[in-house]
Amino acid sequence: MAVLIYWFRQDLRLSDNPAFVQACLHSDCLLPVYIHQTQDRLSDPWETKRAGQHRLSFLKASLKDLKIQLQSLGSDLLEFEGKPEDVLIELAKTLAAKAIYCEKIQAPEEIIQVLKLQKSGIKVESIWQSSMLDTETLPFELKAMPDMFTQFRQAVEKQKLKFAHPVATPQSMPPLPSQTASLAVKQIDSIESASNLFQGGESHGMAHLNQYLQRRLPDTYKETRNQLMGMDYSSKFSPWLANGCISARLIASNIEAYERQYGANDGTYWLWFELMWRDYFRFIHFKYGSRLYQAKGLSNLPVNPFDASKFRQWCTGNTGEALVDAAMRELQVTGYLSNRMRQVVASYWIYDMQGDWRAGAAWFESQLIDYDVYSNQGNWLYIAGSGTDPRGGRRFNVAKQTQDHDPEGIYRRLWIKAYEQ
Repeated sequence: MAVLIYWFRQDLRLSDNPAFVQACLHSDCLLPVYIHQTQDRLSDPWETKRAGQHRLSFLKASLKDLKIQLQSLGSDLLEFEGKPEDVLIELAKTLAAKAIYCEKIQAPEEIIQVLKLQKSGIKVESIWQSSMLDTETLPFELKAMPDMFTQFRQAVEKQKLKFAHPVATPQSMPPLPSQTASLAVKQIDSIESASNLFQGGESHGMAHLNQYLQRRLPDTYKETRNQLMGMDYSSKFSPWLANGCISARLIASNIEAYERQYGANDGTYWLWFELMWRDYFRFIHFKYGSRLYQAKGLSNLPVNPFDASKFRQWCTGNTGEALVDAAMRELQVTGYLSNRMRQVVASYWIYDMQGDWRAGAAWFESQLIDYDVYSNQGNWLYIAGSGTDPRGGRRFNVAKQTQDHDPEGIYRRLWIKAYEQ
């Protein structure tokens, strides 16, 4: 009897989950698990938590939603805590599991986790599934992909590639192993979030996608995407995408169906364009790997020294620059920040405050509900001028950004006042 373990990572969904489908097909008994990693930042001078309150709250809701879906199929989700490789090695021994199935994550820490499992003698079937495009259909080898996003996009468009088709959601699944009841599971602590902007879970992600399309919001996406306030100026798909509650392929498939019904326009193209950026930041990891996580990234630029006092000012929104302070306070209150303001505050930290870009990236990792290892690393390297862009970094003029995006001070007043109440 083939007993398998399915390890949910950043794919907290049943729809369009090829790795999960394969696990169901190849097992007689299947144990779905999620492992809460012990948080540590001991080697970092900035000492931020890996996941703050908002991220943990969204994760908890997403896991609850996933558990309910699995239970509806006669299965369950078991949650554990610790180092994933240690927990999984012990589980595999207890269950005499023949293999562990999971999604493939092409980032250094996640790669090491799988290597440790394999070195212990456990068979691991990891399947790449988090991109919109299928890596097998790309017009280049990933290790030789174009460095510039524009060249990458043009090569994809020339081949008329849009997205890989989503796989069907399993309608049934193998039973749990007989030993399941005896396994010690994690008791999830109560986590409260001050943000009600987003509810975690596949069902909420799908509901959000459906209402976004039904209200014809893609039509105005390109014109409104740089606004700073509200739910509708941008798609807000990112929290569910980042946690794998919904897939990029499923979103792209729905956008294509929308175009068939209402016609394509700049807004629908730009949604696909942004998903292409997301893919680009993923694929570049196959080319450069751990080099993207070095202090200098891919550049020879000097790294700014770390100043703990300045870092606290930036994190808490006490820099004295009103637009930056409003944004950093919004981030702390909600766990979210518009794309425009992410670029502005990142630039301000690196260039105006002469801060270490890695500290800023770590703060975003801790605070953002939609933290995604690939996009976070890629965007910070991009702003710092330490990534693949040969034109160097991106310094934003805060006075100009203020005039362009908050000329009447509405955004600044909102978040500075809300934070002080």
